[in-house]
Amino acid sequence: MKPYHQIKIEECGEPLIAIPLDNFSVELPHPYVRLGAEYGEKSPYCLRQGVIKTLLEAQFLLEKRHPNWKIKIYDAYRPVGVQQFMVNYTFDSLVKNLNIKERQLSAQQRQDLWGQVYQLWAAPSLDKNMPPPHSTGAAVDVTIVDEQGKTLDMGGDIDELSERSQPDYYLSDPDESRQQYHFHRQLLNRVMTNAGFCRHPGEWWHFSVGDQMWAWLYNLKNSSHTAIARYGRV
Repeated sequence: MKPYHQIKIEECGEPLIAIPLDNFSVELPHPYVRLGAEYGEKSPYCLRQGVIKTLLEAQFLLEKRHPNWKIKIYDAYRPVGVQQFMVNYTFDSLVKNLNIKERQLSAQQRQDLWGQVYQLWAAPSLDKNMPPPHSTGAAVDVTIVDEQGKTLDMGGDIDELSERSQPDYYLSDPDESRQQYHFHRQLLNRVMTNAGFCRHPGEWWHFSVGDQMWAWLYNLKNSSHTAIARYGRV
């Protein structure tokens, strides 16, 4: 159970709709589809209607500062089945990196590997009170591309299992070239949060609005107000 799971959900019933992709940059095919994840009838490039409105505002703020730059959407809606697929895929990848068979893992090794997996991935829970953030249609993983379509170097990859995924990893780095990574992350955070999103405390790329994590982070910063989640699992 994560700290944000204590947040109450009052589902607003807002529809999950297609993101207007012409306004953004995307990867096609979708990264998880490329790995073999099955989404069924719903596209991974969907979000709740209000979340799309907030994302368009973030794009406006980015272009106001940097004309012709775009938010690049890496991942958006993720059903619980895909969450389970990626959890299993990540575990299998970690085992493969050890260059041994899964059956050869000791109990401690297995526990340590699952611990690494769940540092990055939310549990694929079917409990309506504890939905994985992306399964609500309220969370989105993003980065930025410049006017030439080149992705800004953030000093780490989306979904990377390392300390570099921490948003402020490069904050005090003495190397000027690596300080640029922090400036890029700051820019992304600024346009997203000024539009209304909150950033995941452990992932520079993950932003949400209206879900449990967003409400939890909002309440930490605004002790005089108590927000609740308006988006549950779709």
